[in-house]
Amino acid sequence: MVIGEAPKAERDVLAGEEPLELRIGGRSFAVTMRTPGADFDLAAGFLVSEGVITDPQQLSSMRYCAGGDDGPNPYNLLDLTLSSGVAPPDESSARAFFTTSSCGLCGKASIDAVRTRSAFDVSGDPLRVTADLLVALPGRLRAAQKVFEKTGGLHAAALFNGETGELLVLREDVGRHNAVDKVIG
Repeated sequence: MVIGEAPKAERDVLAGEEPLELRIGGRSFAVTMRTPGADFDLAAGFLVSEGVITDPQQLSSMRYCAGGDDGPNPYNLLDLTLSSGVAPPDESSARAFFTTSSCGLCGKASIDAVRTRSAFDVSGDPLRVTADLLVALPGRLRAAQKVFEKTGGLHAAALFNGETGELLVLREDVGRHNAVDKVIG
């Protein structure tokens, strides 16, 4: 707007954000704020990030829960079923309160609970990424961000082939950790 000109209305596209409750076996495990879409990926990646599962076979099913007539949107409730023999998460790992899209630590009860110990050892991985490829990846990521292009307001995470630089998976979300969990899932 130029000073002295009358204001004018313009259309804008906003990034969406809604809650998603994850239930394991019908019991609430976590509620997070997320950009709707790729919810199953988000849920599976969240379970990996939280150390609940280490293998896709450990998660036997996911489904949206039906809401009541006046209840929440059924697409904001996701029930996860762990495979037989997979221990349910320890009660202490359930999020103590509503988490937001701002960080992946919200709801943790202590600093010790924040220290994640990965079940995956990458020390023996022979992949070495060249400096030229590494420098090129952020541009490739940004070029593929379709929702960010419309809204200017989402984070993204991606998985690239470390030898060729081919984009394998890209996910966008209002939360950085959600975008990463969506890629993991």
